[in-house]
Amino acid sequence: MKTAFLTLVLLCTSGISIAQQGTVQVKQDRELSQLLNLYKKANESADFYTIQIGFGSYDKAQKLKSDAEVDFPGWYTKIIFDSPTYRVHVGKFSTKLEGERHFTEVRKKYPESLLLSPKN
Repeated sequence: MKTAFLTLVLLCTSGISIAQQGTVQVKQDRELSQLLNLYKKANESADFYTIQIGFGSYDKAQKLKSDAEVDFPGWYTKIIFDSPTYRVHVGKFSTKLEGERHFTEVRKKYPESLLLSPKN
């Protein structure tokens, strides 16, 4: 019994002592980073319907944003400063119908929410 236990301990510790260590480096083309930044800018300026769930101080807006990220995982959430308040927007919907469908869902949790149409 002792030899089996001793053999097991030796096997476990020998695996740890000869384990390999290393670092991982990711080399990425600069043009790919530029392309991703261009995509982000184009996506931010695109016209979408969105839902404003609330507004107020920066602290209140951050709390609303974190709550919305829990309530609607995977949805676009953003804090927008519109003097003198911070506004919290959720979702990016390409059509008004899609926006209205999600608006009814959001309105159950955030009754003061508004469906906003694209700027242009």
